[in-house]
Amino acid sequence: MNISDETVAAIGNQLRIHSINATTAAGSGHATSCCSAADLTAALFFGQMRYHPDNPRHWNNDRFILSKGHAAPLLYAAWAEAGQVPVEDLTNLRKLTSDLEGHPTPRLPFVDVATGALGQGLSVGVGMALSARQDNLDFRTYVLLGDGECAEGSVWEAANLAGVQNLNNLVAIVDVNRLGQSQVTAFGHDLEAYRARFEAFGWRVEVVDGHNVREIRNAYGTVGQGEKPLAVIARTKKGAGVSFAEDKDGWHGKALPKEDADKALAELKPNAQSAKEVVIPRPNDLKKPEPATSTKYPSLEYKLGDSLATRAAYGNALARLGDIDQRIVGLDGDVKNSTLAEKFAKKFPDRFTECYIAEQNMVGAAIGMGVHGKIPFTSTFGAFFTRAHDQIRMGAISMANVKMSGSHVGVSIGEDGGSQMALEDIGMMRALPGSVVLYPCDAVSTEKLVEQMLQTKGMAYLRTSRPKTPIIYNNDEEFPIGGAKIHRQGNEDKVTVIGAGVTLFEALKAADELAKENIGITVVDAYSVKPLAKDLIRNAAQKTGNQVIVVEDHYPEGGLGDTVAGELSPEGVKVCKMAVNELPRSGKTDELLAKYSIDSAAIVKQVKALI
Repeated sequence: MNISDETVAAIGNQLRIHSINATTAAGSGHATSCCSAADLTAALFFGQMRYHPDNPRHWNNDRFILSKGHAAPLLYAAWAEAGQVPVEDLTNLRKLTSDLEGHPTPRLPFVDVATGALGQGLSVGVGMALSARQDNLDFRTYVLLGDGECAEGSVWEAANLAGVQNLNNLVAIVDVNRLGQSQVTAFGHDLEAYRARFEAFGWRVEVVDGHNVREIRNAYGTVGQGEKPLAVIARTKKGAGVSFAEDKDGWHGKALPKEDADKALAELKPNAQSAKEVVIPRPNDLKKPEPATSTKYPSLEYKLGDSLATRAAYGNALARLGDIDQRIVGLDGDVKNSTLAEKFAKKFPDRFTECYIAEQNMVGAAIGMGVHGKIPFTSTFGAFFTRAHDQIRMGAISMANVKMSGSHVGVSIGEDGGSQMALEDIGMMRALPGSVVLYPCDAVSTEKLVEQMLQTKGMAYLRTSRPKTPIIYNNDEEFPIGGAKIHRQGNEDKVTVIGAGVTLFEALKAADELAKENIGITVVDAYSVKPLAKDLIRNAAQKTGNQVIVVEDHYPEGGLGDTVAGELSPEGVKVCKMAVNELPRSGKTDELLAKYSIDSAAIVKQVKALI
């Protein structure tokens, strides 16, 4: 280390000054939360972390994740001292015209993921540490957490997997400042309580005074020792360095008024120093990962009329595409023999991570892996993705490139019952900005849509079913995102019936039954729920007097019916939604489709009612 402890402490005060100036100028923000972690951050950025300050996204830079995202002004201050942000811009904090937002987002080149939904940063760090291991890189990932967010179960999901995986390239720094937003945290300054918890999950722990730079740097200096991840538990004071706010309740989330800010700056300035002259250690010059990729996908070899569950086809697709695109990594929530992600796991064990029954951490880790150019495919029952909705939501805000496959959707799964049936998932995934939601009906469409997910950057969700369904598409059929397929269409058709997944086959059966009575219907496979094939569906509807029935294995709220109605009802199309309208129960697939009126008989009845 080429920098003294006294200099690091002085830089810590400079970070406090920047944080106070920024929040006071904004009239809002978390000044005291920045002050508690200033010394921890100064010691990390100026002497410990190895990185190119002029290239924050260098592949072998040490990574920093501000899990306590409300301390964003501290992050911006550190990067200002490192030369990435003009100091004068710090006072643009929280302005509409500035990328220095109230909580960090990847609009900034030095921010990998959005943070601020507390309890998620450590999961992202796990994903980054796993990426470093897979790519034979030696960068380390540092995650700064608040003590308050350690009440979140997702923190301990991440801690558990990091311990199981022996991620000794991962460091959790817990800023134990004792004070939460509304009261004292569960353990206050009982640092031994935090030590015991991290040690129980297989971590090595260093307990330090978070305002003693020598202790902090000594703890940081042990990074990488042994096989275990490192937790630095730091006793700090909220508002540290500001006498009238230090360790006092009532200051959370409050900017210092101008008069108080002036008093605080007067206390800090005599012992403050810029880091502009500090030489930052550079990372080792290791080879940039260049995984092999190709869009010349191996051909499919399915036979028309054979039957296969779409969840099985998803597994086939991952295994097939993994051969030619090394960016693909798999993560599963201990259901890989049901999601059929096990096919990829067996073929590419070095690119697969078993996350166990911890869906929040699985999604968070996938977001972290995606930062490093990997294309993570996460798999679990569609119902269990609801547990990770906040992580999924933050993935969208992070502009992450994460793919999700939710299996066992709808009442069609049968006897397992309502707790296992994803009936809300389309609505959940549709609501994400920029998301893609896909719902294939057969093996060919499933595999082709996995190819499309691979080629399309962003958050994408594939809805797969448990029952086997007939293969109705040729192997060379294309399935562009935003498309749909018409299966039945005649000049005298009375109604357009839209299905997806298992309900497409019910619609086709209904079309055959109605044809016996000389009643024609147009049948559409809306495999792309978002974006919807609006033009194709509108044109089909116009030919049937703007009469549309949407039948889906989903609750009515937020599903395919709502999608079609939202897109086309303003244009005069009448949309009748057939969906699961009550709490489901166990039973056989056919029994359940009939009970909840989404089978072929119910469609026949509804068509006749409309005409």
